[in-house]
Amino acid sequence: MITAGSAAPPSVTAQMPTVWGLDPVQLHHRFWAARGVQVVRQGERSAIVQQAELFLLTNADFLTIFKIGRLVHQLSWLSPDLMLIRLHESRDHGYREHVVTDRHGEFVRFNRIYVGSEARLARVALTPSRRIAEIWQAAKSPRAGWRELRRRIPTGRRTTVSVDGNVYDQNAPQEVMQCMRDLIQVWRTPDATISRARRIGPGVWGDNQTDMDPTVQFIGPAWVGAGRRELSENNVIGPTVLWDDPEHRPESDSLEWLEIEPSPVFERSVKVQQTSQLRRVSKRIFDIIFAMMIMPLILPLFPIIMLAIWIEDGRPIFYGHRRETLGGREFDCIKFRSMRNDADKIKAALATQNQADGPQFFIDPEDDPRLTRTGKLIRKLNLDELPQFFNVLTGDMSIVGPRPSPRAENQCCPPWREARLSVRPGITGLWQVMRTRQVGMDFQEWIKYDIEYVENASWRMDLYIIIKTILIILKLSK
Repeated sequence: MITAGSAAPPSVTAQMPTVWGLDPVQLHHRFWAARGVQVVRQGERSAIVQQAELFLLTNADFLTIFKIGRLVHQLSWLSPDLMLIRLHESRDHGYREHVVTDRHGEFVRFNRIYVGSEARLARVALTPSRRIAEIWQAAKSPRAGWRELRRRIPTGRRTTVSVDGNVYDQNAPQEVMQCMRDLIQVWRTPDATISRARRIGPGVWGDNQTDMDPTVQFIGPAWVGAGRRELSENNVIGPTVLWDDPEHRPESDSLEWLEIEPSPVFERSVKVQQTSQLRRVSKRIFDIIFAMMIMPLILPLFPIIMLAIWIEDGRPIFYGHRRETLGGREFDCIKFRSMRNDADKIKAALATQNQADGPQFFIDPEDDPRLTRTGKLIRKLNLDELPQFFNVLTGDMSIVGPRPSPRAENQCCPPWREARLSVRPGITGLWQVMRTRQVGMDFQEWIKYDIEYVENASWRMDLYIIIKTILIILKLSK
């Protein structure tokens, strides 16, 4: 029987063990990279990448695990340059159980060490700014780093929060092993950033170059490294890491940030809110009132836009595209026609110019030959979607919600489809105000922000999206 303590290193500061060619510190960094976060530590002169969504600033001796979801929401709402995080770890049991193994890695016994109840505090930080990450990385010490960040970042541009989390000392072997045990339990898709990881069974991941003996029984989550062929007829009790065989240790692969697959988004279940009848009715009433208030302001623009479209390219004036709404019901999403009448015919010839990374087709409006001159103008001014307020009044759309999509696009990811069709699509939404248009990231962001909206929809979020949309239209925000 093989357990979590197998092949524990005698010293972390010496040669650390690896699994899939990665040591515990590298595995820790890949865990955060799978969430779009680059770990930046003093003394590690690794390049700070542009593709990371956030940077986690930590002490050079820290490994840490904590839930980031709520913090991302706060960063979205408050938009600070720096979020200082007080990580609080409490240990109520007053002891730790260490696994004792023999020289072959076989389980011998549990050794309970009483250390007394303790609480540990640690400071880390999150920032979306690459420049701030560089300042932290270049600091001579943590104390100097925190002092420099406070000096450079005004009080109004930083915020402080306290969260529960786990902190591990990189220089203590047992702490590192505990970090690995915890990491195995919370990181369900290591293949998101580790190319050698291959799913063997529920919670069990092995090296893609190793053929596992079918007689091996896994009980609990486990990571199995390269060259581990001596497991036949064993029971492997997790959570555990079976490190690479030193004689078959593979080279660590490089992390390609642009190729990170959004596995957690595609595989995890989506927690759709159980919306009350009051919430649904009140949102519908709000949509109707808001649309009727906007109509007197936008209707005078209709004759001007309609005349410009007709003079340049004739009829039709409006363009209706079949999209899916609540429950998968299809409807005609109405827009002012911004493209030439033969746009669908020349779309196939433009396939190589598609700048989107998912099922949608996108070319920068300035370079899209399908657009008429009027079309480019009304898109630039965000006027082409004004007729969708009629879709709101008919109940097919809402003011705020996921982007309305056709059936073909909605088939790409079942959890995503079920989530976005649990609410009405919106004229504007979280994706529209948060997307970055980074190359290779647009479809991933689309899924991410649609699911985030469905899971966390509230009046406060709707109001934020509406205000943010207005500021973007007025060119007061990006």
